[in-house]
Amino acid sequence: MTKISLVAFDGTRFDVDAENGSTVMENAIRNSVPGIEAECGGACACATCHVYVDEKWAEAVGSPEAMEEDMLDFAFDVRPTSRLSCQIKVRDDLDGLVVHVPERQA
Repeated sequence: MTKISLVAFDGTRFDVDAENGSTVMENAIRNSVPGIEAECGGACACATCHVYVDEKWAEAVGSPEAMEEDMLDFAFDVRPTSRLSCQIKVRDDLDGLVVHVPERQA
């Protein structure tokens, strides 16, 4: 299991044990993290699972692919570390990952 932390907009921190191969979005939904709506269910067809990857994790997580970049155009308050949580696969080298949920989803 890989530990990830999801920080809600109000500062509430959700520390979860995530299975490798799952997505950050799936773990957010399973743990009722407020602000992650995931309307498309993880198909990269909306921007309602938008998160900000903590600066120190940005390089490890990597950059969005073209389809994700297109969807991020619809997200609220996009920043350099913005990602769709449905596109971040949990893996061993992300143990300790921290992501922040924006004020609202698009």
